[in-house]
Amino acid sequence: MSKLKIAVQKSGRLNEESMRILKNIGISIDNGKDQLKASARNFPLEVFYLRNGDIPQYLRDGVVDIAIIGENVLIEKGQDLPIVERLGFSKCKVSIAVPKSSKSKSLQDLEGKRIATSYPNTVNHFLKLNKVSADLHVINGSVEIAPNIGLADAICDIVSSGSTLFKNGLKEIETLLKSEAVLAVSPKISNESKTLLDTLQFRIQAVLKGQNSKYVLLNAPNAKLNTIISLLPGMKSPTVLPLAKEGWSSVHSVINGNEFWEVIDALKAAGAQGILVCPIEKMVV
Repeated sequence: MSKLKIAVQKSGRLNEESMRILKNIGISIDNGKDQLKASARNFPLEVFYLRNGDIPQYLRDGVVDIAIIGENVLIEKGQDLPIVERLGFSKCKVSIAVPKSSKSKSLQDLEGKRIATSYPNTVNHFLKLNKVSADLHVINGSVEIAPNIGLADAICDIVSSGSTLFKNGLKEIETLLKSEAVLAVSPKISNESKTLLDTLQFRIQAVLKGQNSKYVLLNAPNAKLNTIISLLPGMKSPTVLPLAKEGWSSVHSVINGNEFWEVIDALKAAGAQGILVCPIEKMVV
Protein backbone atom coordinates (compact mmCIF):
# COMPACT_ATOMS: atom_id res chain seq x y z
CA MET A 1 0.00 0.00 0.00
CA SER A 2 1.34 3.44 -0.91
CA LYS A 3 1.84 6.16 1.68
CA LEU A 4 0.44 9.66 1.74
CA LYS A 5 3.38 12.11 1.65
CA ILE A 6 2.98 15.31 3.64
CA ALA A 7 5.38 18.24 3.85
CA VAL A 8 5.71 20.37 6.98
CA GLN A 9 8.03 23.21 7.83
CA LYS A 10 11.41 21.96 9.00
CA SER A 11 11.52 24.06 12.19
CA GLY A 12 9.81 26.89 14.00
CA ARG A 13 6.31 27.54 15.30
CA LEU A 14 4.55 26.20 12.22
CA ASN A 15 6.47 22.92 12.56
CA GLU A 16 5.45 22.57 16.21
CA GLU A 17 1.78 23.26 15.54
CA SER A 18 1.74 21.01 12.46
CA MET A 19 3.12 18.11 14.46
CA ARG A 20 0.65 18.84 17.25
CA ILE A 21 -2.38 18.54 14.96
CA LEU A 22 -1.03 15.28 13.51
CA LYS A 23 -0.69 13.97 17.07
CA ASN A 24 -4.22 15.17 17.90
CA ILE A 25 -5.67 13.17 15.01
CA GLY A 26 -4.06 10.01 16.35
CA ILE A 27 -0.95 9.77 14.15
CA SER A 28 2.25 8.63 15.87
CA ILE A 29 5.48 9.65 14.13
CA ASP A 30 9.00 8.41 14.81
CA ASN A 31 10.96 11.61 14.46
CA GLY A 32 14.64 11.51 15.33
CA LYS A 33 16.82 14.59 15.63
CA ASP A 34 17.66 16.26 12.29
CA GLN A 35 15.62 13.76 10.26
CA LEU A 36 14.40 15.04 6.90
CA LYS A 37 11.81 12.29 6.52
CA ALA A 38 9.88 10.17 9.01
CA SER A 39 7.13 7.55 8.83
CA ALA A 40 4.00 7.23 10.94
CA ARG A 41 3.66 4.02 12.96
CA ASN A 42 -0.11 3.73 12.77
CA PHE A 43 -1.14 5.40 9.49
CA PRO A 44 0.22 5.14 5.91
CA LEU A 45 1.89 8.55 6.08
CA GLU A 46 5.39 9.90 5.43
CA VAL A 47 6.39 13.32 6.76
CA PHE A 48 8.92 15.44 4.85
CA TYR A 49 10.58 18.26 6.81
CA LEU A 50 11.29 21.04 4.33
CA ARG A 51 12.08 24.74 4.12
CA ASN A 52 8.79 26.63 4.02
CA GLY A 53 9.65 28.47 0.81
CA ASP A 54 10.51 25.22 -1.01
CA ILE A 55 7.23 23.45 -0.24
CA PRO A 56 5.14 24.92 -3.11
CA GLN A 57 7.57 23.52 -5.70
CA TYR A 58 7.61 20.09 -4.03
CA LEU A 59 3.80 20.09 -4.25
CA ARG A 60 3.84 21.26 -7.85
CA ASP A 61 6.31 18.53 -8.84
CA GLY A 62 4.39 15.80 -7.00
CA VAL A 63 7.27 14.98 -4.66
CA VAL A 64 4.77 15.36 -1.80
CA ASP A 65 0.99 14.90 -1.98
CA ILE A 66 -0.07 17.48 0.60
CA ALA A 67 1.48 20.10 2.84
CA ILE A 68 0.73 22.10 5.95
CA ILE A 69 1.94 25.55 4.94
CA GLY A 70 1.36 29.20 5.69
CA GLU A 71 -1.21 30.73 3.36
CA ASN A 72 1.13 33.71 2.92
CA VAL A 73 3.73 31.43 1.31
CA LEU A 74 1.15 29.99 -1.08
CA ILE A 75 0.05 33.49 -2.09
CA GLU A 76 3.68 34.39 -2.77
CA LYS A 77 4.85 31.19 -4.45
CA GLY A 78 1.95 28.81 -5.07
CA GLN A 79 -1.30 30.48 -6.04
CA ASP A 80 -1.92 27.64 -8.49
CA LEU A 81 -2.04 25.10 -5.65
CA PRO A 82 -5.49 24.30 -4.17
CA ILE A 83 -6.28 24.66 -0.46
CA VAL A 84 -8.53 21.93 0.93
CA GLU A 85 -8.61 22.88 4.62
CA ARG A 86 -7.99 26.01 6.68
CA LEU A 87 -6.36 24.93 9.93
CA GLY A 88 -6.83 27.97 12.15
CA PHE A 89 -3.33 28.14 13.68
CA SER A 90 -0.11 30.08 12.94
CA LYS A 91 -2.17 33.18 12.23
CA CYS A 92 -0.29 36.26 11.07
CA LYS A 93 -0.48 39.27 8.77
CA VAL A 94 1.68 40.43 5.89
CA SER A 95 2.10 44.14 6.57
CA ILE A 96 4.05 47.18 5.49
CA ALA A 97 5.88 49.00 8.28
CA VAL A 98 7.99 52.14 8.47
CA PRO A 99 10.24 53.65 11.16
CA LYS A 100 8.30 55.33 13.96
CA SER A 101 9.97 58.61 13.01
CA SER A 102 8.81 58.35 9.39
CA LYS A 103 6.26 60.84 8.04
CA SER A 104 4.72 58.06 5.90
CA LYS A 105 1.26 57.20 7.21
CA SER A 106 -0.29 55.30 4.30
CA LEU A 107 0.63 53.21 1.28
CA GLN A 108 0.38 56.24 -1.00
CA ASP A 109 3.12 57.95 1.02
CA LEU A 110 5.54 55.26 -0.22
CA GLU A 111 5.34 56.44 -3.84
CA GLY A 112 8.91 56.36 -5.18
CA LYS A 113 10.28 54.99 -1.89
CA ARG A 114 12.28 51.82 -1.21
CA ILE A 115 10.59 48.75 0.34
CA ALA A 116 12.56 45.75 1.64
CA THR A 117 10.69 42.43 1.60
CA SER A 118 10.83 38.65 1.32
CA TYR A 119 7.49 38.73 -0.52
CA PRO A 120 8.18 40.52 -3.84
CA ASN A 121 5.31 38.94 -5.79
CA THR A 122 2.78 39.78 -3.08
CA VAL A 123 4.04 43.34 -2.68
CA ASN A 124 4.25 44.01 -6.42
CA HIS A 125 0.69 42.78 -6.90
CA PHE A 126 -0.58 44.93 -4.03
CA LEU A 127 1.26 48.03 -5.24
CA LYS A 128 -0.10 47.55 -8.75
CA LEU A 129 -3.67 47.22 -7.45
CA ASN A 130 -3.26 50.45 -5.52
CA LYS A 131 -1.40 52.26 -8.33
CA VAL A 132 1.69 52.94 -6.24
CA SER A 133 5.20 52.74 -7.69
CA ALA A 134 8.03 51.79 -5.34
CA ASP A 135 11.50 50.24 -5.55
CA LEU A 136 11.65 46.73 -4.03
CA HIS A 137 14.73 45.30 -2.34
CA VAL A 138 14.38 41.52 -1.97
CA ILE A 139 15.86 40.23 1.29
CA ASN A 140 15.73 36.72 2.73
CA GLY A 141 15.56 37.03 6.49
CA SER A 142 16.08 39.95 8.91
CA VAL A 143 13.97 42.29 6.78
CA GLU A 144 13.16 44.47 9.78
CA ILE A 145 16.71 45.87 10.03
CA ALA A 146 16.65 47.33 6.49
CA PRO A 147 15.41 50.83 7.44
CA ASN A 148 17.90 51.08 10.34
CA ILE A 149 20.88 50.44 8.04
CA GLY A 150 19.63 52.79 5.33
CA LEU A 151 18.73 50.06 2.82
CA ALA A 152 15.01 50.89 2.63
CA ASP A 153 12.38 53.39 3.71
CA ALA A 154 9.88 50.66 4.62
CA ILE A 155 9.57 46.91 4.96
CA CYS A 156 6.91 44.34 4.13
CA ASP A 157 7.01 41.19 6.24
CA ILE A 158 4.89 38.83 8.32
CA VAL A 159 3.62 40.19 11.62
CA SER A 160 2.39 37.96 14.45
CA SER A 161 2.48 39.73 17.79
CA GLY A 162 4.17 42.90 16.55
CA SER A 163 7.01 42.57 19.08
CA THR A 164 9.69 42.35 16.37
CA LEU A 165 8.48 45.59 14.81
CA PHE A 166 8.45 47.26 18.22
CA LYS A 167 12.01 46.13 19.01
CA ASN A 168 13.23 47.56 15.72
CA GLY A 169 11.44 50.89 16.06
CA LEU A 170 8.87 50.20 13.34
CA LYS A 171 5.13 50.81 13.02
CA GLU A 172 2.53 49.20 10.74
CA ILE A 173 0.84 51.42 8.17
CA GLU A 174 -0.80 48.87 5.83
CA THR A 175 -1.96 45.25 5.97
CA LEU A 176 -1.75 43.38 2.65
CA LEU A 177 -3.34 40.12 3.78
CA LYS A 178 -4.16 37.89 6.75
CA SER A 179 -2.77 34.37 6.81
CA GLU A 180 -3.09 31.08 8.68
CA ALA A 181 -1.84 27.53 8.25
CA VAL A 182 -3.64 25.65 5.49
CA LEU A 183 -3.63 22.16 4.02
CA ALA A 184 -2.61 22.39 0.34
CA VAL A 185 -2.67 19.59 -2.23
CA SER A 186 -0.45 18.62 -5.15
CA PRO A 187 -2.10 18.67 -8.60
CA LYS A 188 -0.34 15.32 -9.20
CA ILE A 189 -1.84 13.48 -6.22
CA SER A 190 -2.89 9.92 -7.11
CA ASN A 191 -6.39 8.52 -6.59
CA GLU A 192 -5.06 6.15 -3.92
CA SER A 193 -3.49 9.07 -2.05
CA LYS A 194 -6.73 11.06 -2.39
CA THR A 195 -8.52 8.29 -0.49
CA LEU A 196 -5.95 8.54 2.32
CA LEU A 197 -6.30 12.32 2.26
CA ASP A 198 -10.08 12.01 2.72
CA THR A 199 -9.48 9.97 5.90
CA LEU A 200 -6.88 12.43 7.16
CA GLN A 201 -9.11 15.40 6.43
CA PHE A 202 -12.06 13.78 8.22
CA ARG A 203 -9.94 13.45 11.35
CA ILE A 204 -8.65 17.03 11.09
CA GLN A 205 -12.18 18.38 10.73
CA ALA A 206 -13.27 16.47 13.84
CA VAL A 207 -10.43 18.02 15.86
CA LEU A 208 -11.02 21.54 14.52
CA LYS A 209 -14.77 21.36 15.22
CA GLY A 210 -14.02 20.20 18.76
CA GLN A 211 -11.55 23.04 19.34
CA ASN A 212 -14.07 25.60 18.14
CA SER A 213 -16.91 24.31 20.33
CA LYS A 214 -17.81 23.92 24.02
CA TYR A 215 -20.06 21.31 25.63
CA VAL A 216 -22.56 22.94 27.98
CA LEU A 217 -24.70 21.36 30.72
CA LEU A 218 -27.17 23.43 32.70
CA ASN A 219 -30.24 23.22 34.92
CA ALA A 220 -33.40 24.90 33.66
CA PRO A 221 -36.80 25.51 35.28
CA ASN A 222 -39.41 23.80 33.13
CA ALA A 223 -41.43 27.02 32.95
CA LYS A 224 -38.55 28.64 31.05
CA LEU A 225 -37.38 25.56 29.16
CA ASN A 226 -38.60 26.61 25.72
CA THR A 227 -36.86 29.99 25.98
CA ILE A 228 -33.59 28.40 27.11
CA ILE A 229 -33.74 25.74 24.38
CA SER A 230 -34.21 28.44 21.75
CA LEU A 231 -30.81 29.86 22.76
CA LEU A 232 -29.08 26.49 22.27
CA PRO A 233 -29.10 25.22 18.69
CA GLY A 234 -26.59 22.41 19.39
CA MET A 235 -25.61 20.02 16.59
CA LYS A 236 -29.25 19.07 15.90
CA SER A 237 -31.15 20.06 19.04
CA PRO A 238 -30.31 20.17 22.78
CA THR A 239 -30.69 17.06 24.93
CA VAL A 240 -33.25 17.53 27.72
CA LEU A 241 -33.46 15.18 30.74
CA PRO A 242 -35.72 15.48 33.80
CA LEU A 243 -34.03 16.19 37.14
CA ALA A 244 -34.96 14.51 40.41
CA LYS A 245 -36.18 17.90 41.60
CA GLU A 246 -39.69 18.40 40.29
CA GLY A 247 -40.15 21.22 37.80
CA TRP A 248 -36.52 21.22 36.63
CA SER A 249 -34.64 19.70 33.68
CA SER A 250 -31.01 19.18 32.72
CA VAL A 251 -30.13 20.58 29.29
CA HIS A 252 -27.04 19.46 27.33
CA SER A 253 -25.81 21.18 24.17
CA VAL A 254 -22.85 22.47 22.16
CA ILE A 255 -21.97 26.16 21.78
CA ASN A 256 -19.76 27.64 19.08
CA GLY A 257 -16.68 29.12 20.74
CA ASN A 258 -17.05 32.42 18.87
CA GLU A 259 -20.50 32.99 20.42
CA PHE A 260 -19.73 31.49 23.82
CA TRP A 261 -20.02 34.45 26.22
CA GLU A 262 -22.99 36.00 24.43
CA VAL A 263 -24.90 32.70 24.71
CA ILE A 264 -23.92 32.18 28.37
CA ASP A 265 -25.12 35.69 29.27
CA ALA A 266 -28.43 35.07 27.49
CA LEU A 267 -28.87 31.70 29.25
CA LYS A 268 -28.34 33.27 32.67
CA ALA A 269 -30.80 36.04 31.86
CA ALA A 270 -33.35 33.39 30.77
CA GLY A 271 -33.12 31.58 34.14
CA ALA A 272 -30.51 28.86 33.56
CA GLN A 273 -28.57 27.76 36.65
CA GLY A 274 -25.63 25.49 37.45
CA ILE A 275 -24.03 26.06 34.04
CA LEU A 276 -21.11 23.67 33.44
CA VAL A 277 -18.80 24.15 30.45
CA CYS A 278 -16.47 21.39 29.17
CA PRO A 279 -13.88 21.36 26.36
CA ILE A 280 -14.47 19.04 23.40
CA GLU A 281 -11.49 17.03 22.20
CA LYS A 282 -13.05 15.88 18.90
CA MET A 283 -16.48 16.25 17.34
CA VAL A 284 -17.80 13.96 14.58
CA VAL A 285 -20.99 15.21 12.94
